[in-house]
Amino acid sequence: MNPSEMLSRQGRYLLQLGIALFLFTSFEGSVITALAVPNLGRSVHTLSAFTGVLFLTVGLMWPMLKFGSTAARFAFWFLVYSAFATIAAFVLAALWGAGGSIMPIAAQGARGSDFQEAVIQAVIYPAAPTGIVAFALILWGLRGKSASTGAA
Repeated sequence: MNPSEMLSRQGRYLLQLGIALFLFTSFEGSVITALAVPNLGRSVHTLSAFTGVLFLTVGLMWPMLKFGSTAARFAFWFLVYSAFATIAAFVLAALWGAGGSIMPIAAQGARGSDFQEAVIQAVIYPAAPTGIVAFALILWGLRGKSASTGAA
């Protein structure tokens, strides 16, 4: 598959993931009050909706990126991993009534067992560097015209 086809396909996947997150957000919003920490449930709701908008936006511009196959794969999977790892950590915290060690404002003092807090940290910590790498690659992919057109 050539890079242009790959970028087009990945862009479509990001659009699908964005809509799927809106669907998740719609259903998750109805259970916020039943969660162990409703404020964390509201955070999941907001975070999922924001990530859906992000995926739709990035998905629309994805085919315009100046990427080879390897950079496209890294940027795509790092972006998806970072987003879903962050959401997953907040979901776990909301379900367990935990997360005070890593997200104290959203958790409003709720703290789970040492194991629960460690799991949440293990899920969310790798999300930051992978997200930063993904956005750096996307920024690089938005550089000027390709070398084949004579512009840098």
